[in-house]
This record gives sequence, C-alpha cells and structure tokens, in this order.
Amino acid sequence: MEDRCDYNVVSISGGKDSTALLLLAIEREAENLRPVFADTGHEHPAVYEYLGYLEQRLGVTIERLVPDFSARIAKKRETVKSKWRADGVSEAVVQQALEVLQPTGVPFLDLCLWKGRFPSSQSRFCTEHLKRDPINAWLDPLLADPDTGEVYSWQGVRAEESAARAKLQELEEDEKRPGLWHYRPILAWTVGQVFAYHRRHGVKWNPLYEQGMGRVGCMPCVNANKAELQQIAARFPEEIDRVRQWEQLVSMASKRGSATLFTATNDPTASLSDDITAETHGIDRMVEWSKTARGGRQFDLIASTAPSVGCASAYGLCESGGA
Repeated sequence: MEDRCDYNVVSISGGKDSTALLLLAIEREAENLRPVFADTGHEHPAVYEYLGYLEQRLGVTIERLVPDFSARIAKKRETVKSKWRADGVSEAVVQQALEVLQPTGVPFLDLCLWKGRFPSSQSRFCTEHLKRDPINAWLDPLLADPDTGEVYSWQGVRAEESAARAKLQELEEDEKRPGLWHYRPILAWTVGQVFAYHRRHGVKWNPLYEQGMGRVGCMPCVNANKAELQQIAARFPEEIDRVRQWEQLVSMASKRGSATLFTATNDPTASLSDDITAETHGIDRMVEWSKTARGGRQFDLIASTAPSVGCASAYGLCESGGA
C-alpha cells in the first residue's frame, strides 16, 4: 500500500485560469503531474501555439485528448436509413443527411453532425461530450490501476465567475469514483490574481486576451457576447467562414434541415414567424447584429468600423503590459 502513487491531473484549456492552475501545480511540486488538454477542434490556432509555448517554457508535456464520434455517427446513419422516412422526413432530406454523415475527425463538428444541431446556452452538451467525457475516459485506466493511490483532478474554476461555481468546494471526493478528488485551488482567486500569477512566473498569457477575447476556448463559443463576436469577425474572418461551412453541413444532418451556431432566439430582430435557416439566421446575421448598438436594431457606426488590429482587452491588459 505504501508503494502506491498519487497523481495530479491538471485540465488545461490554454486560457488564463488553467495556465495559473498549471503554474501553481508546478510551484507546489505536485507529484506525478499530468497536464491534459481536451481538444474540441473548434479552437483558434493561437490556442495550439500557446500550448506549445507552455510545454517549452515550463518543460512539461500536455497530453492531447481527441474524442472520436465515428461509432455514434455510424449509428445515426442507420437510424436515418431505418426510421426517418417513417417519421415523415422527405427523401431529399434523408439523402442529404446520409451524404454528410461521415466522420470528419473534428470533434466539435462530428458531435454536431451526430446531434443534428449545435449546443446552446440551455443545452451545453459540448462540455459533457468534448471535455468531461474524454477526461473521464482518460482517468478510468489510471483509477483502475492497483498501483494508483489518490488521483487529484485540478480544475481552474473561480467563485467570482458564477453563482453556481461560488457554491463549489475547494476539495471534494467524486461521489461515484472513489479515489478521485476534485481539487479547485484557485476557487477564491480574482481575475487580477490570475494574471498577476502569470507575471510572477514570467509566463505570457494567451495572446487572444489582448485581441478582444474574454474567454479562450471554442471560437466562437455559443456563449460569446456581442463584443467578442465583433472582434472575432474583424480579426479572424476565417473563423466565421469555417462556422458558416459547418452550419451548412450540420443543417444537412438535421431533420429540420436547419442548424445555426447561435440560436435564433438570441437575435432580437428575429421573429417566431420567421422561416429560420442557416442562410437567413446563421453566423453572418449574428455578425451583423454584433455591429449594432444596444438593443440590436440600430446600426452602430463606431462598431461597424472597429479596427481589426491593435490591443483590445476586457481585463485591462493593454494598459498593464504583458508578462
């Protein structure tokens, strides 16, 4: 029993909080440190570059976890073949679904093809299938190993982020998986402390924080706010192009023949009587909305001509300087 090894697994996203978490684990000389990154395939290239920077700067290896939805897509194909016609779905929709239901190797897109829709703020199945499940699957053999002692899953969540997170405990054992502990050591930290910790260790934060992003992860996230979407469209039009293509593909895999990254209910100019499609209410419409003034109906000249270069930070990083 004395020879059993404890492990410290740090979930990395490439964002400010998980980077501070990794720095803290290294500073505390956490035993058997294992950083892991659950790759959604919906990240900006700067995230992957930043992970490489952290590996080189800190001398660690960040293991990439890439979920595979091939089996689920294959099962959906069988459902389309055997049930959709009986449900009244037209032959044209059946055939276009069968055409597009092929694994792409991009986890986020494959998840949406399987579901026939995009996640939303009310149904965030992306977190479950792209983050939680892959990490749990990676943990399973570690927990089953008789030589493993306790496993501490470090999570970079902070109480000030939401009311739900404020109720979390710093350390608690998983109810269903004995030996697995959820550890949240920066739960009480402020965002200012997080960036200060980067400076203390001489580690740069992800450059996306100086390019108008309030969060780092999926680009754009289904919870992206108006300012973030405006910055993404201005700075990274190729990300908008990619989403537009994905909306077309996922629409083809949907019984409704329509799927949009942002739900139409997020658009204050949309009506319940609208014929909603990816072409009419997709990413391009939301980008145009991001250029409007508060309320979403009056075109904002300043927003519409916002520069695509220069420092823009929601956290005052442009004034304070980098690490």
